[in-house]
Amino acid sequence: MTMHSLETRQRAITLLRGGAKNADVARSLDVPLGTVSYWLHMDRAKRDECPGRMQRPPCPRCDGKLNEVAYAYLLGLYLGDGHIIQNRAMRSPSLSITCAEVHTGLIDECERAMRSVFPNNSVCRVRRKGCWEVKLYSMHMWCMFPQHGPGKKHDRKITLAPWQQAIVDAHPWEFVRGLIHSDGCRITNWTTRLVGGERKRYEYPRYFFTNKSDCIRQLFTDTLDRLGVTWTHCTRHGNPYNISVARKADVALMDAHVGPKY
Repeated sequence: MTMHSLETRQRAITLLRGGAKNADVARSLDVPLGTVSYWLHMDRAKRDECPGRMQRPPCPRCDGKLNEVAYAYLLGLYLGDGHIIQNRAMRSPSLSITCAEVHTGLIDECERAMRSVFPNNSVCRVRRKGCWEVKLYSMHMWCMFPQHGPGKKHDRKITLAPWQQAIVDAHPWEFVRGLIHSDGCRITNWTTRLVGGERKRYEYPRYFFTNKSDCIRQLFTDTLDRLGVTWTHCTRHGNPYNISVARKADVALMDAHVGPKY
């Protein structure tokens, strides 16, 4: 195997950058054509100029202008039904939001939010049993969602970074919408009352948010507190997983800003 000096390689790179053809450089320096081609490829790779290879998209938060409204909504979706994974087969980590197949409007809205937050990345939908997985890949996922970590979210502490909290404070309803659209619902409850000796049925709407993570429920209720929305804990089988909003005025406020899944 012939070893070429650093001076020869640098001279070849200089000629190639100047527009010389690979074959001409190989003849003039008495270097195999394949070696010259390899040097050119490695030089272009270092500068992200390989043919057919796109430069890494900028980070939406660090290098660009982040769409904070869309991000507040997407953050709520991620904390509820989202996960980030990366394995050896993938160059970039992926963000996936799982949406029930019956909520076609939610699937569309989730995809729009992803495209708004990551305008330089492609978004795809993966069919699963009974649901769709809305998904994208980005090398900047750890920067955008520092809550990622090993294990399930309800088994570890979840807190917002100061910049995330500032976005939630500026767009609290979008954050609440994301949480409700992922792990919440709007239902109609009913009860009976004895009126004038006659038992009558009464129906009333209410919102539920259900999540095993104490931290995520706290983020939800803290945001409701700042919005002036009254809420209560509803334990089920002794577990305080459910947050309920049932007062008429508060339900009307939720209807105006959140609304049911669709």
